[in-house]
Amino acid sequence: MVCEDAHWIDPTSRELLDLAVERVRDLPVLLIVTFRPEFQPPWTGQPQVTTLALNRLDRRDRTALVTQIAGAKALPDEVVGQIADRTDGVPLFVEELTKNVLESGVTPLAIPTSLHDSLMARLDRLGPIRRVAQIGAAIGREFPQALVRVVSQLPEDELQDSLARLVASELVFERGTPPDAVYSFKHALVQDVAHGSLLRSTRQQLHAQIAEALEANSPEMMDTQPELLAQHYAEAGLVEKSVAYWGKAGQNSAARSAMAEAAAQFQRGIDQLALLPDTSQRQRQELEFCIALGAALRAVKGHAAAETGQSYDRARELWEQLGSPSEFLQVPYGLSRYYAHQGAIDLALRLDEDLLRLSRQRNDYAGLALGHSSSGLDLMFAGRFALSRSHLEESLSLYDPIAVRSLVRQVGLDTHATSQTRLAIVLFCLGFPDQALAGSDSAIAEARRLAHLPTLADTLVGGTRLLSLVGDDAALAERAEELGAVATEQSYPYWIAAGRIFRGWLRLKSGDAIEGVALLRDGIGAYRASGQQAWMPHYIALLAKACEITGQIEEALTLLDQASQIIERTGERWFEAELYRHKGELLLWQGHADAAEEHCRKALSIAHEQEAKLWELRAATSLARLRHDKGRRTEAYDLLAPIYGWFTEGFDTSDLNEAKALLEAIEA
Repeated sequence: MVCEDAHWIDPTSRELLDLAVERVRDLPVLLIVTFRPEFQPPWTGQPQVTTLALNRLDRRDRTALVTQIAGAKALPDEVVGQIADRTDGVPLFVEELTKNVLESGVTPLAIPTSLHDSLMARLDRLGPIRRVAQIGAAIGREFPQALVRVVSQLPEDELQDSLARLVASELVFERGTPPDAVYSFKHALVQDVAHGSLLRSTRQQLHAQIAEALEANSPEMMDTQPELLAQHYAEAGLVEKSVAYWGKAGQNSAARSAMAEAAAQFQRGIDQLALLPDTSQRQRQELEFCIALGAALRAVKGHAAAETGQSYDRARELWEQLGSPSEFLQVPYGLSRYYAHQGAIDLALRLDEDLLRLSRQRNDYAGLALGHSSSGLDLMFAGRFALSRSHLEESLSLYDPIAVRSLVRQVGLDTHATSQTRLAIVLFCLGFPDQALAGSDSAIAEARRLAHLPTLADTLVGGTRLLSLVGDDAALAERAEELGAVATEQSYPYWIAAGRIFRGWLRLKSGDAIEGVALLRDGIGAYRASGQQAWMPHYIALLAKACEITGQIEEALTLLDQASQIIERTGERWFEAELYRHKGELLLWQGHADAAEEHCRKALSIAHEQEAKLWELRAATSLARLRHDKGRRTEAYDLLAPIYGWFTEGFDTSDLNEAKALLEAIEA
C-alpha cells in the first residue's frame, strides 16, 4: 500500500504508541498501527491492524469549527473562508489560526499560511512571557514551576503572573496549585515551535542551566533518570557529561532488562562520542559503549543480527588499537557468539581458543569462565560432546557470584545459567537424560532468581529444546508458554521465533496438523530472517517430521537434505546422526530397505564417533527394528542389547521404553 499521508509505525510499547498518536493527533494523516504476530504487544488485545483515522475536516466542518471557536466574536465571512481554506482541514491549525486572528485582528491577507507560522505568531504576541514558554519547552512537554523558577531566576510574583498568562493563552495547561504546579504544552507541536524559536547559543545555554539545576536540586535524578540529564547535556553541547549520563542510563535500562531502551541509549552515547577528538581515552569509552551495545542487541535484534555483528566488529577494532586490554576480554567472547550463531563454527572455535589463551596468560578468571562457556557451546555444535562437557563444567566451577553481575552487564546473559542450559543438552546427547532435565530446571530457577529476562528467555528456550528431544509434551507445553510470554512481552525476536517453532511442534503433536505446520514454517522463517543459522538443522528436522506426519514424505526428505547441507556448510553436527536416522526411516517407509539400512548404519557410526549414547540408542533401535522385521533377530538383539544395557538412568523416557519394548519383542 502506498499512502502519501500515512505514517507506519511498529510500536513495541504502549508508551511508543501513545507518543505516535500524540504527534499526529491533529495532523492530516492516517495513522496505521500494525503488529506482526511475533511482536504482538499484550496490551493490544488481539492481533489486528489498529487504524486511527485522523483525516482532514471538510470545508463545512472547518467553517463550523471556526464559528464555534470565535464564539460571540463574530468574524467576517471572508475571514472565516480564508481560515477554512488555509488550514487544509487540520483541526489544530483551524483552532490556532482562529485564535491568532481573534487575538491580533489581522486582515485576511496577513493570515499565516502554515500551522508553524500561526503558532510562532501567537508566541511572539506573548511578549515577555514568551521566555517562560521557551524555558518550559526546553525542559520538556511537561515542566514544573519549581524548575522554571530556578532556571528563569524571575521574582516569584512575576513568574506566577507569566505562567498564569501562558495558561490563559491556552497554549499550556496547569495541573496542581502554584507555586508547586506542573504545566504541560497543549500539543507537542507547540513545544516544538517554542523550543525551535530559541537561538542555538541561547538554547545550549538554557539546556546547560536546566541540567545543572536538576543536578543541584534533584540529585536523585542522576540515578533515577540519567537519560534526562544526558539529553539536556547533549542539547547544551557538553559532550563529556552527556556521554557519562547516556552510559549510566543504558546500564540502568539493561539492569531492569529494558534492552531496547538500553541499546538506544548506548547508541546515543556512541553518537556523542563521535563529536570528541579521537584520543585513546575516547576510544576506550567508545569500546565500553560498543560492548554494552552489542550485549543489548543480542536480545533486541538477535545473536546473529547484522547490527550485533557491526557493534562487536567495531569493538574489536578499538580493542586492538588499544593493545587488547585484559579488562575487555568480552570482545572476543561477543564475536565468537556472533559468528557461532551465524553458522561459522570453526571461526567461533578459533576465537574461543584465543580468548582462553589470553585469559590464561593474564590469570583472568572471568575471561576463563567466558572462554570455557563459549568453547563448550561451540564444541557441542560441532558434535564433540565429551570435550564440550569438560569445558562447560570448568566454566561452572569458575563461577564467582560477586563478579557475575558485571559479566551479565558486559555480555548480555548470565553465563553460569546459560552454561547449565548448554550442559543439559550435552548430557542428554551423552546419555544422561535425568541429569540433563535436572540441570535445565536448575538453570531456569537461577535465571528467575536473577530476574534477568534475557537470561530467563535463553534458559527457557534451552529447556523447551531439551523437552522436545526428551518427548515430554506436557512439560514442553508449560515451558513453551512461559517462553512465549517472556519473549513477546520483551520483544526479543530471536526467542519469539524459537517459541513459535516449539508451539507449532506442540500443536502438531496434539493433532492440529494444519496449524502446527503453519506455526513451524512461520517460526523458522522468522528465525532465519534474524540471521540465525545455529540450531537450524534441529528446527528443520521438526518441520520434516511434521511433513512426515501429514503424509508429505517427499517434502520431508527434501527438508532433511536441506538440513544436511546446512551441517556441511556450518559444521554444526550435534544433530547429524538424527538426520540420517530420520531419513533412513522415511526411505524404509517408501520401500527402499537397503538404503534405509545404510542411513541407519551411518547414523549409528556418527553417534558412536561423537560418544552420543542417546543418538546411538535411537539409531540402534531403528536399525534393530529393521533387521528384526527382516527376520534377522539375533543381529537385531546383539546390536541393541549392549547399548541399552549401558544406560544407568532415563528409564522413564520414551527412548529407553521403546528400546526395551523392542528387545522384549525380539526375545519373544
